[in-house]
Amino acid sequence: MIRPLNTTLDHNSLLVSYLRTSNRSDSRHSWAILALLVKFIRQYWPDTRIVFRGDSGFYRPRLLSWCDRNNVDYLVGISKNSRLIKDVEAPSQLVRDTHQKVGEKVSATYRFRYQAHSWKFPRWVVARLEEGELGSNPRFVISSRYDDGFKLYYEQYCARGDMENRIKDQQLYLFADRTSSVQWWTNQWRLILSGFAYTLFERLRAHLKKTPFERMSANNLRLKLIKVGAVIIRNTRRIRVLMSDSYPYKDELTDLVRRLVPG
Repeated sequence: MIRPLNTTLDHNSLLVSYLRTSNRSDSRHSWAILALLVKFIRQYWPDTRIVFRGDSGFYRPRLLSWCDRNNVDYLVGISKNSRLIKDVEAPSQLVRDTHQKVGEKVSATYRFRYQAHSWKFPRWVVARLEEGELGSNPRFVISSRYDDGFKLYYEQYCARGDMENRIKDQQLYLFADRTSSVQWWTNQWRLILSGFAYTLFERLRAHLKKTPFERMSANNLRLKLIKVGAVIIRNTRRIRVLMSDSYPYKDELTDLVRRLVPG
């Protein structure tokens, strides 16, 4: 087993890139992958709180039951149905009345206990109730914790949006969408290579703080930092890299190279 040394994980860390064929659901094998990840993480960070977060495509009763048994918190979307809509009739009416008074879009959260037929016990559900010009737009999220509904939905669940941006970085700019082979393993290997590239870029970001590159996307980093034209002159004593005078980040790139290659 390869053991991580001085490893840290942040909200941008890539854990798994797993490719599925188009005729299989988004949640296929997600339970098995989550189980392996939790086992690995707790081997090195046993006291870390783990939260599984996903949209309604990843809602599976078996997955939630496994999380309950293994002390893994979750925030998972659930598709609206007639029972959920009925349970939020009263707060939805309050939101609707407020919208009519103020004439603007109004949203609120409402937390309640809910038990589907396939569940062995009730769970907390947070409803995001929204009323606007186009009518009602309720959303529902299953939560394992009794926390403030606003915080659970807007601060924790909606933070998935930033995760989607990281996925777009890998797909659009690091070629994770190059899966044209008829062989699954070939496409999976390409996805793994893209994951390596993403990880290298994220590790590079640790050295880009307080520089013009700090908040650039992977695409801009490739164009402005990696794909830089230069003339290389080498002799027996040294290697000289001559960049164009019109390159606007000469000094910043020089400082970065000095930090990455000390001495």
